[in-house]
Amino acid sequence: METIFSWIAEWFAGSPLLILFWTGFLSATLLPGGSEAALLVALNQASEPLVAILVAATVGNTLGGLTNYWIGLWLPNRTSRQKNSQKAIHYIERYGVFALLFSWLPVIGDPLCLAAGWLRLKFIPCVIAIAIGKALRYATMAALYYGFF
Repeated sequence: METIFSWIAEWFAGSPLLILFWTGFLSATLLPGGSEAALLVALNQASEPLVAILVAATVGNTLGGLTNYWIGLWLPNRTSRQKNSQKAIHYIERYGVFALLFSWLPVIGDPLCLAAGWLRLKFIPCVIAIAIGKALRYATMAALYYGFF
């Protein structure tokens, strides 16, 4: 058993981008956790280019958010049965994608992605909005780390 852990530690030690990708992915799912520490470690080590660090974190976190979206698709859409809520649903579908720009927020970000799937918002606009929000988050964190703000 110790050999397996040694192998895993050795494999991850050589690939900080992979660690950053997976911490980003897992932190964006409904599982508890955060990717901020992994981002700061990667920035501090400076063993990879800044763009590669930001891309790995953003792609992992975006795919984690999309996992929540897909889970939401599996939930039955009960809103279509309520005639009084048709107008509200129309507004949510019309403006709801922009709410996904805030999918990076703690506590409410994961349910936003889940709700987008549950409400059957269009996939491509959801991907774009989630990715933009997550990329801006990591870029802001990197800018703060380097003292641009």
